[in-house]
Amino acid sequence: MTQPTPDETGSVALLRLKWAFLVTLLVLFVFVEFARYNLRSFLDTWSGRLMMDLVILVGGVFFFGVVFNLVSRLQARLERQNRELLALHWAALDIYGEVSLGTVLQKVVDQARQLLEAKYGAVAVYDDKGLMKEFMTSGMPEEDKERIGTPPEGRGLLGVVLRRGQRIRLPDVTRDPRSVGFPPNHPDMHSLLAIPIICKGPFRGNLYVAEKMTALEFAHEDEETLVRFATAAAIAIDNAHLNQRLRTLAVAEERVRIAREIHDGMAQILAYVNTKAQAVKAYLEREKTEEASAQLEQLAAAAREVYTDAREGIMALRTRVGPDQPFSEALEDYVERWEMQSGIESSLEIEGEIQVSASVELQLLRILQEALANTRKHSGATRVDVRIHQERDRLIASVEDDGKGFDPSNRPREAFPRFGLAIMRERAESIGGSMDLETSPGGGTRVKIRVPVATNSF
Repeated sequence: MTQPTPDETGSVALLRLKWAFLVTLLVLFVFVEFARYNLRSFLDTWSGRLMMDLVILVGGVFFFGVVFNLVSRLQARLERQNRELLALHWAALDIYGEVSLGTVLQKVVDQARQLLEAKYGAVAVYDDKGLMKEFMTSGMPEEDKERIGTPPEGRGLLGVVLRRGQRIRLPDVTRDPRSVGFPPNHPDMHSLLAIPIICKGPFRGNLYVAEKMTALEFAHEDEETLVRFATAAAIAIDNAHLNQRLRTLAVAEERVRIAREIHDGMAQILAYVNTKAQAVKAYLEREKTEEASAQLEQLAAAAREVYTDAREGIMALRTRVGPDQPFSEALEDYVERWEMQSGIESSLEIEGEIQVSASVELQLLRILQEALANTRKHSGATRVDVRIHQERDRLIASVEDDGKGFDPSNRPREAFPRFGLAIMRERAESIGGSMDLETSPGGGTRVKIRVPVATNSF
């Protein structure tokens, strides 16, 4: 059987208020008319009129008492619904923000306990193997939690909620035969309300509150409220699980991309080394030592550049973005270290807050690192400027140097392998972005990247 919604409950209360008003007016009208026609001689006396006024006054007081009682109950219900909606609103913001699962669950159980006026509250999350992943309590001092020891294993009543997906609402948990498994130092609990957390992913759990402080037991209205908080907890758990899978997938894709880049680069470098080695051998066989020496010098220069590239690549891979280091801080730290290593004067300007997803942040960082690497290798620049700003639904990042530039339509084939631009364009396209190159001989080079801005979907 479906339960009435809060709107339906409010409509019923308003209907009762209307009927109470009409019935009271009808009763008062019938009484006055009855007294007028049957007690006329009595009402003509002073005591009769006084008695009539007292009856009308008592009736009016009673009527307004009923009205104010219904209005106060409606107001209390509306205030509670507003507090509940506000709590669920903030929980939703945390769920879709960069807030950890443990923090979200703690807020959910704290707000549910306070709203339901319970002394204790807890939320437990288990994986598909029955192992506990999260356990948060509310209203219990730290010293009490330390005396209790290990968290519950989901036996007894909590096992019913966890494994069978049943709701439990009891006036006295100690009288239920299923109540087992409480440790010796567990606080006394009587009234209990427990709701299963039903997730779409591999996790499950329960959300419960105990010891109603303003009544002997929890009401049906409390149960429906806790169901909504359990739904918020389920969304938070599923969201955390999906984010973890996305991070794992992003790491795997990044490893594949880096492995391909290393393989392609190493293959070209080895081919270049092999070509130079064969040339040295041929010159030595013909006793052309000067030519062989020149080839060896080119080979040594290539080795030095590969060494510099390797150091720069290691520095780039060690630069990470995440909760502990935002994108802007990670990029600022990298640019400072790159300037020290390359000897090229650099500046970084970031306008506003970076509002892109974690995967976009990572790829954007790698693109900017590759752009700076190309500046060091090819531009001959003395200064490079990195700038990031937002234009409508796109984040614009640019790397501009004062180097020698080149003609994109007539690029000379270099002896040493170069393939950075292709990697940058591939990374930009992988996150729904684009890359433009602006350069001319003697006019420097400017690389501009456009990537989508993250938007909220709620």
